[in-house]
Amino acid sequence: MLAWTADGAHRVSCIPCGHVYGRYCLERWLLQCGKKKAPQVLMLREKNESLEKQQAKLLEEIKEHKRQIMLHQNVIYESTSKKQKMTELTSDGTPDAEPIASLTEDIDHRNLCSFVLQNEFLVDGARVMGIDASSQVILTSGRGPGVGAEHILTKISMFARQGMQKIDLPPDTKAIRDICILPRGHAVFASLGRKLSLFSMATNNVVLQYNLPAPGWSCSGDHTSSTHLYTGLQNGMLLVFDIRQTSAPLHCMMGLSTHPVHTIRSAVDGSGSRKVFSASSIGPCIWDVDGGEDRPNLLSGMENQGVCISLACAPPSSDLLVASYRPKVELPDDSATPQAITPQSPAPTGSGKLGHHTLLRRATTTSFAKDQTCSGNVSDLRMSKSAIIPCGGNQHLFAYGDESLYGVRTWRLPSFQTYTDLRPHRQPILDLRFAESSTGERYLGCLSAEKLQVFTVR
Repeated sequence: MLAWTADGAHRVSCIPCGHVYGRYCLERWLLQCGKKKAPQVLMLREKNESLEKQQAKLLEEIKEHKRQIMLHQNVIYESTSKKQKMTELTSDGTPDAEPIASLTEDIDHRNLCSFVLQNEFLVDGARVMGIDASSQVILTSGRGPGVGAEHILTKISMFARQGMQKIDLPPDTKAIRDICILPRGHAVFASLGRKLSLFSMATNNVVLQYNLPAPGWSCSGDHTSSTHLYTGLQNGMLLVFDIRQTSAPLHCMMGLSTHPVHTIRSAVDGSGSRKVFSASSIGPCIWDVDGGEDRPNLLSGMENQGVCISLACAPPSSDLLVASYRPKVELPDDSATPQAITPQSPAPTGSGKLGHHTLLRRATTTSFAKDQTCSGNVSDLRMSKSAIIPCGGNQHLFAYGDESLYGVRTWRLPSFQTYTDLRPHRQPILDLRFAESSTGERYLGCLSAEKLQVFTVR
């Protein structure tokens, strides 16, 4: 019966059923009746506090696990360095000058880059991502909650804990296979609904959409033109678009196989001609998109390497490439003569298969030469993503989501010496992206089914 007030302890308050009371009366009633008669609000509050404590405990455990991994790596590295020094002694006991000098240089420059975790976001159902480094925004895509839900985009501010915005996609877009951030506030994505879509980051709308002859698996902008787009299809084709021509593609180019083109990266060769690097299961290819050739060329030395599942290009000139492979499953042939089987190294513990990563260096304006190769635990199901990270002084790191770690492992190039492992997830890495803004900010994002991590690269 107390008169309520406009503010203060007994301010007017409306409860979910629509009745209005003074806040002091409501609080007193809740205390008198106890938690059994209180609304769900208090129960949810307690559950939230419990989950926050659980999350803090898990983060501490992960931090300690990461510290132990780094200590273990340092011990292994120092032991390996000592053994290498001992084996490089000459017969008279004097160190060989050139190998020791190169070893010392390697040790002095171990810390090429540092990865600082800036933020973590809990995600549900996301599968692919794109990073807009200039506006510090990330786009992720996956199926929305609920049975029969459509696929949606989620727009995430890198440095805001509550900065998630759900964006509905046009009907029949279906699952997005690849996202590429373009200059001037746009993104492009290819989807299994046979659509290539141009998305405005400012209005959160699809402003242009092309119909494709087959499901889209990959997409890219052009380094030299703000109007050209590329997309790789499930049937092995590459399509070239100009957004000023909204009715049809400029070129439709046939691939070397009918396998999906899962990776596309645009580049310019030494002569200024536009090229596109792509990868399908048969290996990495180079396309002449200026119209000189109708079909791509498989990069030399990349025949019969296994199943190509990823291709990383060093920005911006793409003079370095790293192609990742998993073993090819050979079907038994009863008519073939039995052959001796070469034993392979056992795969590390965890999921995935023992595959390999191969470095390719540009030899001429149009050709690449095969360089170093290293083993790695790769996905036996997915076409994974990878990245080459420039570190200054013409130094580079290669980053890949290792299946045994459930996290990102980095190697130095060209030696493929293990550099560092980033904070692990509880599930495999689904997508991995490196992006750099026009003003020099650099970010690495990695996505699993439950979590998105954003690292600043320094």
